[in-house]
Amino acid sequence: MGYLDGFAVTIRQHRLFGGKRVTTEYSGGRVAKKAGTDARDARKDEKLPRPERLHGRHVLNRYEDGMEKCIGCELCAGVCPANCIYVRGADNDPENPTSPGERFGYVYEINYLRCIHCDLCVEACPTEAITESKLFEFSFTNRQDAIYTKRELVVDDDGKPQAQPWEDWREGDDVLTSGWMRATSPSGDATFEGEVGWSGELGYGVRPPEPKQPERDEEDPGTKVVKR
Repeated sequence: MGYLDGFAVTIRQHRLFGGKRVTTEYSGGRVAKKAGTDARDARKDEKLPRPERLHGRHVLNRYEDGMEKCIGCELCAGVCPANCIYVRGADNDPENPTSPGERFGYVYEINYLRCIHCDLCVEACPTEAITESKLFEFSFTNRQDAIYTKRELVVDDDGKPQAQPWEDWREGDDVLTSGWMRATSPSGDATFEGEVGWSGELGYGVRPPEPKQPERDEEDPGTKVVKR
C-alpha cells in the first residue's frame, strides 16, 4: 500500500484535479501549478509552517563584529555519524584574524549526499558556529553542487545565508537558524528557563531565549504533555 499511497499524493496534486491542496505526505507542502501560471510565480506555492527547531540546511555564523565563529576545532567532523563534514583549521593572521581565537576554519565542507540532519554537529560546536536553517528543500543537478564549501556556508555581511540557485528559500527560513542550538548546546539552557547563555550573531544580535514551558503550552496547546 505504500506505493499506492505515494501515487495518490501525486494524483491529488495534479493540475487536472485542482492542484491547490497543501499536503503533508511526501511533498513537504508543494502543490502543482495550473496551466497558464506565470513562470515568475512558479516558486510562490503554499507551504506548511515549519517548526522552530527544524533541521535544515546548515550555516556558519559570524559574530556581530563580522568575525567568524568557527575555530577549526573539527569537533563537528568528529561527532558526525555520517562522515559528511570535512574541516581543516589554520592559524589566524595576527594582523588580520579571521576568528577571535588562535585558529579558524580554513576548509569547511558538508556533503549533503551523506548528511542525515541529526544536528549532532550543532550540539558539539563549542562556539555556536554551525547551526541549521529551516530550508530543507534543495536539490542538485550534479554531485559537486551537493558538497557545500565554506564560501557557500558562511553567512553574508548581513548575517543571511548565502542562497544558492538550486535552493528554495522562503521568508522566515533563515530567522531561527539557531533554534536547536539555543535549546541544546552546552552554552544554552536545556531546561528552557529563559536564560540567555549564547553569543550574538551578525545581523540578529543576541537571540532571545525560548519561552518557558507553560508559555509554550499556551501558544500551542498541542505541545502539552499528558500525565498518566
